[in-house]
Amino acid sequence: MKHLTPTESHAFLQAHPEALFVDVRMELEYLYVGHPPGIVHVAWYEYPEMQPDADRFVAQVKREAGGDLHRPLVLMCRSGTRTLPAGAALEAAGFDNLINVLHGFEGDADANFQRGRLNGWRHDGLPWEQM
Repeated sequence: MKHLTPTESHAFLQAHPEALFVDVRMELEYLYVGHPPGIVHVAWYEYPEMQPDADRFVAQVKREAGGDLHRPLVLMCRSGTRTLPAGAALEAAGFDNLINVLHGFEGDADANFQRGRLNGWRHDGLPWEQM
């Protein structure tokens, strides 16, 4: 899996319109915190279980990718860490062109445990929308 900053990921997506952009956060995060326009939502895990179902996740991503294991997949979560096990599950299933968006949508927490102040998709001023 490659690791690109949000700005690099956005540039990659612009240059590769065939890429599938996948948000692996929970539905509440996707809807209420916000998300990039055009991103596909496939949760790695959901509340209240908070346990991934890798087979379900891989099957959903495979459907969204049209079964193409070579299609570029750009994965994003809150801070860039949930995408690591999600990406590993996809690689184990045969996907071979994965990109992790470093710092995710909200970015790393600062000294006051607040996100969005140091880095991340929103911090970098990239397009996003909110319900």
